[in-house]
Amino acid sequence: MDRNYQMLIGGELTPGVSRFDVVNPATAQPFASCPKADEALAERAIAAAKKAQPGWAATPVEARAGLVLKLADALEARVGEFASLLTAEQGKPLDQAAYEIMGSVFTLRAFAAMRVEPKTLKDQGGYKVIEHRTPLGVVASITPWNFPLILLMNKLGPALVTGNTMVAKPAPTTPLTTLLFGELAKDILPAGVLNIVCDQNELGPLLTGHKDVAKVAFTGSTATGKKVMASSAGTVKRVTLELGGNDAAIVLDDVDPRQVARKVYQGAMTNAGQICVAVKRAYVPSPIYDDFCDELAKLAKEAIVDDGAKQGTTIGPVQNRMQFDKVSALIADARTRGTVLAGGEPLDRPGYFIAPTIVRDLPEDAPLVQEEQFGPVLPVLKYDDIEDVIARANDSDYGLAGTVWGKDVERATAVAMKIDTGTVWVNQHLAIDANIPFRGVKQSGLGAELGEAGLLEYTQAHIVNIVALEDA
Repeated sequence: MDRNYQMLIGGELTPGVSRFDVVNPATAQPFASCPKADEALAERAIAAAKKAQPGWAATPVEARAGLVLKLADALEARVGEFASLLTAEQGKPLDQAAYEIMGSVFTLRAFAAMRVEPKTLKDQGGYKVIEHRTPLGVVASITPWNFPLILLMNKLGPALVTGNTMVAKPAPTTPLTTLLFGELAKDILPAGVLNIVCDQNELGPLLTGHKDVAKVAFTGSTATGKKVMASSAGTVKRVTLELGGNDAAIVLDDVDPRQVARKVYQGAMTNAGQICVAVKRAYVPSPIYDDFCDELAKLAKEAIVDDGAKQGTTIGPVQNRMQFDKVSALIADARTRGTVLAGGEPLDRPGYFIAPTIVRDLPEDAPLVQEEQFGPVLPVLKYDDIEDVIARANDSDYGLAGTVWGKDVERATAVAMKIDTGTVWVNQHLAIDANIPFRGVKQSGLGAELGEAGLLEYTQAHIVNIVALEDA
């Protein structure tokens, strides 16, 4: 039965001008509906955030942080409910959904503990210069469908702690966990501090171009991120963009191929590969290439691909039809250029299921190698020279993350230092920590999320120069 989800505007749960279906990707059938905002409702949300912001900024930071902690506690108390809803709308296995919810809790708590203290830049001879940080104002948060809740918390936590208010717009295919979070926030935050509006991709330009929005925090594709950046330029908004990646895993020749293949497999296939920093391509040295590919294929064939709500499922469906079609097309092309060792076909059942797919012997210019697939398929490429493979890994418009795997940690770290990405992991993957900044380079993003750097993204420097008047 459809629950009557509503938006949060000005502290009130608010119906939309209409409703649209939300599809369970495991069945490809609607299971709930979502309220839809028009421009007038979006304007109301922005106005509510603008009205609430001065009072919120004037609230002592300890009080603001205390309310963020209350949000975290309220979310943790309902982790099972949120995880079930997240699985239904996003598709990921229930244990991974619970992990996202608890990650959201930890992220809020991490930001609640952070502070931006004033800095004395100069204090000499009666001349003092102080830098302190002030909030920006109203923040527009635009989030994607792969991790709908935690990617909102990455923005909401620092925004609230630093005194900003927010209008959040979730992806139209995964809006419900955000709306359920809005119900929690209604009873904890002052009216207008958090507002949530839903659409079917019509309202983005209004938010990114609005004169009363001071900052846009966006996570999504590079193509859409460029549009966000262009639209925000009209009012010189601050932007944080966390965009796409084509993350390479470089495996060195001193590892146990089967041991590392298991780790790379998890880095590629968690959340059905729908992670901006998932392993998107693996480079493996010739002497261990065959063993590495065989182990990946074995793991892919052993995967339990099913509805994420079913116990034991390890890989759920791709989240939506558009992404399903894109991944299927990339696999079809790869079949003509390389060797498919496992998977390679959509599963013959309702829902957007694609079996985990391993492809070897692809040329470097294959679309599956050059593009971000964002799905459960991994190309494995061979190399013989370490400097050559570093150049191949770096030859991309993307620069989000990468990994290097080696038994000799010093050697692996030396390779990692040459990888042109915002984050590089050595002998691990997907190690995201709310206290460590995360950022992309090149066309993978602008600015930082998480850590102190992510907190500062929601502030502006205010430099105060002080000198005493001379005695008359």
